[in-house]
Formats: sequence, structure tokens, C-alpha cells
Amino acid sequence: MAEIDAISAKVYEAIDGRIAQLNQRLKIAQMGVQVERRGIKLNLRATLPPRPDSVRLRPYQQRLSLGLPATNAGLKQAEQEAKIIAAHLIQNSFDWQNYLTFGGKRLSQMNLLEQLQAFEQDFLAQPDRQRNLASAKTTWNSAYAPYVKKLAAIATSHSQFTVVEAIYQTVHSTEINSRSRQVCCTALNALADFLNLKLPTELKTFWGGYGSSQTKARQLPTDEEIVAAWQQIPNPAWRFVYGVMATYGLRNHEVFFCNYSGLSRENTMIEVLPTTKTGSHEVWAFYPEWIEEFELKTGCLPAIETDLTKTTLQTVGQRVTAQFRRYKVPFSPYDLRHAWAVRTIHFGLSDTVAARMMGHSVAVHTRTYHQWISRRDQQQAVEAALRRREG
Repeated sequence: MAEIDAISAKVYEAIDGRIAQLNQRLKIAQMGVQVERRGIKLNLRATLPPRPDSVRLRPYQQRLSLGLPATNAGLKQAEQEAKIIAAHLIQNSFDWQNYLTFGGKRLSQMNLLEQLQAFEQDFLAQPDRQRNLASAKTTWNSAYAPYVKKLAAIATSHSQFTVVEAIYQTVHSTEINSRSRQVCCTALNALADFLNLKLPTELKTFWGGYGSSQTKARQLPTDEEIVAAWQQIPNPAWRFVYGVMATYGLRNHEVFFCNYSGLSRENTMIEVLPTTKTGSHEVWAFYPEWIEEFELKTGCLPAIETDLTKTTLQTVGQRVTAQFRRYKVPFSPYDLRHAWAVRTIHFGLSDTVAARMMGHSVAVHTRTYHQWISRRDQQQAVEAALRRREG
């Protein structure tokens, strides 16, 4: 063993000598990059821009892992890498995305399946998602994983495709003018950014007409139909779920992650907890009288698994959809949410406030409910004009 250690020491001593010579050449050429050995691997050291997750604003001295062995062959590759990085730094075109490692390998050294696994790892590791990991996992499983898996299947069955070609093929495999097409474009655009791929045609151009036109076509239940359907649900706990969704416009899973303790005749506000898809936000009742009519102050939730270490937000939401079908509710849970949104528009609630209560952006709110918002604004403008005439 001692003899082997002595041989290894001599080998690395020779490598260290070559590294010193290489660094001297790089210094004379004013490359601004140095090679170093750390154990059996080679790294580079240079003044580099802050990493994507860094709070720093200016370049500073950093190590860059190469994943190369401390051998003569590895040293030759390290020299080439040093020159490439020096050129990028001179041209102000250095991009960390080309050098980040996952499991000790750089993206450029991975096959597609490994890159897709790294994409999932990076998606869930983002600081804003780490703060609500259960929600992030639900978003990944429902909105990203299906299209990442489809991309992998297409790439496997069409080995002649480049990754960009496989992305376009995956998008075109979804139904045009559908939500799945839109979600697919969003997911694969994020993947392209992660892989630092330049797409010749932006994926947004393939979205089609999904959005406000679909919402316009939706036949929303009337208030009378909403009350009648509640009365037909035999289970008190699921009547409570239904009543809360109708009164507060909640997403399926949000019903199970709310603070209802403050509900009273004077206070109609409930708090959606941070563990939900869009985090903590407050919601008010529209209509307040439905709190009494749907017996919300005395109701209780069904006993289903809500421990997010054992289940997901998506699974919880699917239980609600299944119960709607079981009790033959003549519309979907999301129809209650859309009906609540339209109700706030008719009441004249600010779009900014309504969007905040629904847990989405004003842009999404305006796009989704454009038809009713436009009608409200037109009506208000007409009424204002008539009042000026009468005055």
C-alpha cells in the first residue's frame, strides 16, 4: 500500500509541475484563468460573474468544476477550457448555464434523459419553490412532468431529432387551441432556457387561441343553479367543501388548506394558507349571505389525507373532482371558481383586488375574464356619460 501511495504521489507531483508551467503560460498570455488540482480532479479559477443563485452583483474569484481527471489528457482539455472561458470573459459573453454541474456532470456532458432529470432537480431547487416545496412538486407533476416525459418518448423514438426538433414535435403533438398546448409551451420553454437552447421560433407562437375565448364559451352556472346543486349533496362534509368553493372561488385543493376560525357575521374573510399552489392570500365572500345559507360557520371538512409528506396538492384536488362526479354536480369545481370571479366583476370589485384574492396575476385575470370585464367597463362608462348629461 505504501508503495502504491508513493507512486501516486510522484504522478501527482509531475502533474502539479505541468500545471505550474501551464499557469505560467496562461499568465503571460493574460488569460485571467488558472488551472488547479483538487485531489484527483482539475478545476479552473478566475474572476467570474456571480452565479445565478448568488446575492453578489459584481464578478469575483471563483472555482469552476471541470469534472476532468488530474492526468495529462485531462490537463490538455483543461487548457482548452481555460482559453475558451478567457475568450468569453473578454467578450463579456460568459454564461454560467454552460458550466453548472448536476451530480458532478455538466449539462453538455449529459445525454437527454440526464438533462431532463437535471431540469427537474433545478426546478425544485429554486429558492422561491423551496419555500413551498409541496406546491412546487404539484406544479411539476401536473404542468411539467407530462410534457417532459412526452419529449423523452419522442426523442427516443426519433433518434435523428435534435433536442430542438423534439421540443417542436412535442408541442405539435398536443391539441391546438387547448390548455394542454399552452402548458406544454410554457414547460418546454423553461426547459429550453435551462439547457441554454436558442429556439428559432418562440413557443408562444404555437399557443393558439386558448384563453379568453375558451372562458367566453364556458356555460357558467347561475346563482340559483349553484344553490340547487348544493342542496342535492347528501354528505355534510362535502356540502361544506362545495359551499366554500362557491362562496370564495377557491381552487379544489385550497379548501383543505384554509383558516376558517375567523368566520362570523361581521367577518366574511378566510385565509388561504402558504402551503397552497400560490401561497398565502385572503379571500372575502361573494355572496356574504351564502355563509349562512351553506352553513359554513358550523361545517367541517371531509377526513382525507392532507399531510403533504404523504400526498400532493394535485391528489387532494382530484378527490374534489371525483366527489363532484359522484354526487352528479352538473358542472365542474372550476365552474364555481369562474362564477365567483364573474360575480366580483358584476359587483364592481377592482380587478387588482380580485386577482389577488384568486391567487393569480392581474394579467391572467384580465385575459381570462376579458369578456365580462369589458362589459362592466362599458356599462360604467355609459352610466357615467348619462349622469353627466343629466347634470
